[in-house]
Formats: sequence, C-alpha cells, structure tokens
Amino acid sequence: MAALSEVLVEPPVGVEPTTVDLSTADVRALNGALHAPRVAETSPRWRVLHPDGRHSIAVGLDAEVEVEVDGHVGYYCAGMNKAATVTINGNAGVGVAENMMSGTVRVRGNASQSAAATAHGGLLVVEGSAAARCGISMKGVDIVVGGDVGHMSAFMGQAGRLVVCGDAGDALGDSLYEARIYVQGSVKSLGADCVEKEMRAEHLAELAQLLTAAGMDADPAAFARFGSGRSLYNFHVDNASAY
Repeated sequence: MAALSEVLVEPPVGVEPTTVDLSTADVRALNGALHAPRVAETSPRWRVLHPDGRHSIAVGLDAEVEVEVDGHVGYYCAGMNKAATVTINGNAGVGVAENMMSGTVRVRGNASQSAAATAHGGLLVVEGSAAARCGISMKGVDIVVGGDVGHMSAFMGQAGRLVVCGDAGDALGDSLYEARIYVQGSVKSLGADCVEKEMRAEHLAELAQLLTAAGMDADPAAFARFGSGRSLYNFHVDNASAY
C-alpha cells in the first residue's frame, strides 16, 4: 500500500474535509493520521471512501474530530472511541463502537452483533437494526436503535440506556444490573432478573432527550421500560436456578 501522504485526496483550498480513499490507502496509515497530535486543530473533519468491509477503521480516536465513512465497514469500527463523531454510511460488522468512552457513533444501516459491547459512555445510534447482544456488558453508554435488536441484548448491562424503536429478541436484559431499557415494539422474552417497570415522568423526559439526540421521530409514551429485578445482586440458594 502507498503511504497515506501519497493517497490523500486533497480538497480545494478552504474546503473540508480531508479525504482518504481506502482502495489505495492503508487502514493502519489512516488510523495513524487520525491519532496524530493536534489533529483536531489541523484536520478536524475526515471522509473515508471505499471502506469495503475493512476492519478496525477509525479505532482508538482521542480527539474531537468528525469522521464520515462512505460504505460498509467490518469489525470494531470506531472501537474505543473517545470524543470523536463517527458516521458510517452503510452497515457495520461485529463490535461497532466497542468499549467507547465518549463521543458519538452513528450507523446509517444495520449493525452486527455486540454493538457497543462494554462501552462506558457516549452515544451509539443505529438507524437500522442491531443483531444479537447489542449493548452486552454496557457500562454507561447510551444506545438508540431505530429498528430491532437480537437476542441477549443488554446482557449483564451495568449502566446506561438502551432504546429500541422496534422489537427485541429473546432474553432481553439477562442478568441486568442498573442499565435502563426502553422498547417501543414487542419483546420476545425477558432474561433472568429483567422485569418491566413503571414508566414515570422522569423516564418519559429521559427517553425524549435520547430520541431527540438520536434524531428519531418516536413518541416516548409508546415505549415500555425494563430494568433489573435486583434479585441476583447477591447469591442466594433460593435463586440458584436463575443463575
């Protein structure tokens, strides 16, 4: 592959963003450029062409930059994101926004399994549907899905909010801790210790803010709220069959 400096598609003077074509550039070189010191000052906006399902695009970002990826991406796109805004104009493979700390990641298509796994903060928006284990072990991230989520979503969710504008698959919220789940459609089944809870005024306000942030046109009053039944916090022999 050519060096990144040789394949940058320079925009006209005064016009952003910096454009990188991955049909000739290397993902590692792209990520290295995105990790450069003072990148938010020198090149705050980026456009990535022809991702063609490549893995680990725009990972580990640690600056307030905007990255727009035109096409489908492979595994772990925008993983470990901190402060950046990453938009994927296509579908995303396994682990999009995995372990995200802050910033915003938006998938304009569908996301494969384990979206935002272990993520501590920030906002992930999936405009389509997300597959199994969406938000697995989430630790503070907000996730808004415009379509459906697959089985075991929010499994062992510890903190944060998962909003599903469509339907949820089997074992939603299995072994949940303190994450909150909002679902507009149907739920195939609830996981261990996940229960439906009252939707109070503060939850309607919280949900309205999340939907607005995600750009979703949905009525908060149409959603149900789910959370932890708090019976599995500590081992008790009477609950052994639920573990």
